[in-house]
Amino acid sequence: MQMTPSLPIKHILVPHGFDDNSEAALNYAVTLARTLGARVTVFHAFEIPSLGAPEVLVLATDWTKQIADAAREHLQTIVARARGAGGSVDAELRQGSAWREVESFAKEAHVDLVVVGSHGRRGLPRALLGSVAEQIVRTAPCPVLVVRSAEHSG
Repeated sequence: MQMTPSLPIKHILVPHGFDDNSEAALNYAVTLARTLGARVTVFHAFEIPSLGAPEVLVLATDWTKQIADAAREHLQTIVARARGAGGSVDAELRQGSAWREVESFAKEAHVDLVVVGSHGRRGLPRALLGSVAEQIVRTAPCPVLVVRSAEHSG
């Protein structure tokens, strides 16, 4: 089955893990968006570790709020910096598995392209750590562009 890309690209999603690989993807996406006249949504999803003891549930609620507040603040800083480069840039923060939340948001927001950073690990390190980028490539409802960090692109 041959798929035709959904052109024009008007909405680009950039999952951001608060790391250099994500910054490389965001820089690429912002430049692409300016060229295409598209908007960018910088996306971050966080997970709260499951805690087995019932008495910890009260603490977990407080931790969730603290983690969400810190992530929101960091995400807003990143978005402000990206807006400084020009173009329309928004933020989206969700709680849950990163790749599942990316898939869900991409469907809901009718995203045309996902631009994701990758560390470029291979072999055992990748097998042990897994790859959010790979899961996004496998599950996204639209095309995915993977941007490797400069240190791994040579």
